[in-house]
Amino acid sequence: MAFADLRQFIAQLESQGELRRIAAPVSRDLEIAEITDRVSKGPASQNKALLFERVEGFEMPVLINTFGTARRMAWALGVEDLNELSGRVEKLLDLKMPGSFFDKLKKLGDLFDLAKSGPKRVSSGPCQEVVETRSPSLTSLPILQCWPKDAGHYITLPLVFTRDPERGSRNVGMYRLQVFDDRTLGMHWQIHKGSAEHHREAERLAKPMEVAIALGGDPATIYTGSAPLPPGVDEIVFAGWLRGTGVEMVKCKTIDLEVPTQAEIVLEGFVDPKERRREGPFGDHTGYYSLARDYPVFHLTALTHRKAPIYPTIIVGRPPQEDYWLGKATERLFLPIIRMVLPEVVDINMPAEGIFQNLVIVAIKKRYPGQARKVMYALWGMGLMMLAKSIIVVSEHVNVHDLSEVAWRATGNMDPKRDLVIVEGPMDDLDHAALRHRYGGKLGVDATEKSDLDEVSQPWPEEIVMSEEVRALVTRRWKDYGI
Repeated sequence: MAFADLRQFIAQLESQGELRRIAAPVSRDLEIAEITDRVSKGPASQNKALLFERVEGFEMPVLINTFGTARRMAWALGVEDLNELSGRVEKLLDLKMPGSFFDKLKKLGDLFDLAKSGPKRVSSGPCQEVVETRSPSLTSLPILQCWPKDAGHYITLPLVFTRDPERGSRNVGMYRLQVFDDRTLGMHWQIHKGSAEHHREAERLAKPMEVAIALGGDPATIYTGSAPLPPGVDEIVFAGWLRGTGVEMVKCKTIDLEVPTQAEIVLEGFVDPKERRREGPFGDHTGYYSLARDYPVFHLTALTHRKAPIYPTIIVGRPPQEDYWLGKATERLFLPIIRMVLPEVVDINMPAEGIFQNLVIVAIKKRYPGQARKVMYALWGMGLMMLAKSIIVVSEHVNVHDLSEVAWRATGNMDPKRDLVIVEGPMDDLDHAALRHRYGGKLGVDATEKSDLDEVSQPWPEEIVMSEEVRALVTRRWKDYGI
């Protein structure tokens, strides 16, 4: 099911018992974050999307934890189970894209267009029911402070629209935005991301950079802001493919960019490529406060919104949090693309404890010595997977989603001298343990079983497994035991 907008998704969640309306008055400063953190980490029966209807000092309600479970995340993308996403991508690649991996990657954007997923340009839309260009201000938005030592209030679920200054190609990213005052925001687009590349081009050309920030919209489009798509693939086209129909887009009022018509709120403005301002600290998905650093500054030129808009947001912090499920959707969507390069890959898991980039577990069909290392190096060379700090490779029969089993295999099947790979390379902006900012060491662990192919010095032992006959016998007689 393709949801037209956020409100239709809210209605679906409420009808399925997946949303709670909070009528009690609450503060945007820390209180909403504490409530949401307890909900996201509490019993599954209490983990619901939350709509705070009375935020002190504001007319807008706040929606949070919308994507906070596998079920809600799957519904947002039009499936019942996130594993269905892998099947959709596999079918797309197998049926529509003959040729080599590089041929397929080159044609990926065209394929989405052929599937009638391209944006639908219209002259007006709900996101511009109310327009303020004379004296736009952020003061009407219930922007949260999530953690006590945050540098201020932060927008945390934006779709940030930019355009390459020369080629005109669009990028949509999801970056935290610190409120400096009622007309300016800190733009925390990290050095490895698409908008940062557009910013570097704007710096080179010494031209102001137009930026639009959309809050809300249909849930699939909101998700795509977090998706690390291959270069040249338009996030809005990708959203159209996920939804099964193109996203309606409308031109902004003061800048030459388009935004989704179904957004709740839109901020229009520009970035002076020469300007920087200290941004942070911020309680991030690492579970630590990220350090204060200088980042570009957004200047507001217009604020448009629906009548009676809803303010969508998330909190991030020590996992699990809502952002984990955005990442899990990406993991399932991109597994078939990884298999295009590495056909030996069976499954992959980026667990919550690894906060996306710190731990990647991969199961492979091992057929020759050194294959685990080949997979590690290949993954480190694939897009934003370059930021993965640790990669553990296990054999095909290992369930990568069972962390207890992975720990047992990894510690038991690994000899540190032979099976650890330590290299250096790019690191995530937020990695506080790196050798230096954005650069550090990486660890690969070959936790596959070893054989004569690996030239081991002693026989590899056989794993303990009960005979099938006894297992079947005990299964038949289980009730007799009275256990």
